[in-house]
Amino acid sequence: MAFSSEMADLRDDDFVDSSGVKIHCVTRGTGPLVVLTHGIPGFWYDWRHLMPALAEHFRVVAIDQRGFNLSDQPDGVENYALDRLIGDVDAVVKHFGQSKVTLVGHDSGGWISWCYAMAHPDRTERLVILNLPHPRCIERELANNPRQYEASDYARQFQQSPKGNRKFVAPDGSTGELTPELYASAFKGEEPKYVAALRRSSIEGMINFYKANYPRPPYEEKTYLPVKCPVLMIHGLDDPWLMPEALNGTWRYLEKELTLVTVPKAGHWVHLDAADIVTKRILGWLTQK
Repeated sequence: MAFSSEMADLRDDDFVDSSGVKIHCVTRGTGPLVVLTHGIPGFWYDWRHLMPALAEHFRVVAIDQRGFNLSDQPDGVENYALDRLIGDVDAVVKHFGQSKVTLVGHDSGGWISWCYAMAHPDRTERLVILNLPHPRCIERELANNPRQYEASDYARQFQQSPKGNRKFVAPDGSTGELTPELYASAFKGEEPKYVAALRRSSIEGMINFYKANYPRPPYEEKTYLPVKCPVLMIHGLDDPWLMPEALNGTWRYLEKELTLVTVPKAGHWVHLDAADIVTKRILGWLTQK
């Protein structure tokens, strides 16, 4: 089902308390709980194509991560560590009063969703991950794949930047500065909505995610708990930041079945570049008997 302009008017807004941090979310539909977590940069509106279709079968909740749009923006790197971000998702799950949740995450939202499933296997029904390989696989590629190491240079720059610094060096050697307008340029045709949301957001908070969570050299091997639920991964193969080689070996960290869908000619925002394919695949996987 394609997104219609009426969605913004039909949505229900809610706010969830996560240990004193207010998390904004948009809800649609009734039924089993599905929580959607966007990436960097983004906000709940990233899921505009997927939400109407899922809402015919599920209670769909799209959150604004802390630091983004209408959610609170706590200061300090420690407030963007994974335990806090997992806690935000768990607060949302508890708020809606269901014992099980299906998580759908993209980019940093995928990282949070992977780690939530590891931390709360008893509450995670299924896991859908868009363009975010398993964290251990990313670490492996950073250590061994020069393409992935180069593609992640932006993250190392963020990690090393002092508080308040938004400047970066592009791959061509030119310098730039992180602004809402720059981030919004990735969302062709929707720039005004993203500029407005990103002006309400904390770019410092986005940088803090990388400082708190993104792997750092020398990329030593870490131990991750196994994911105990079925997993669907969808990966746009033209992603310039996350190489598809990181998909290899994912099954080593799972206890149940893995379904992998690769989408040629789709980039990092696969759910926007190939919205019909992604919606059909996710809906079919979640509703199959």
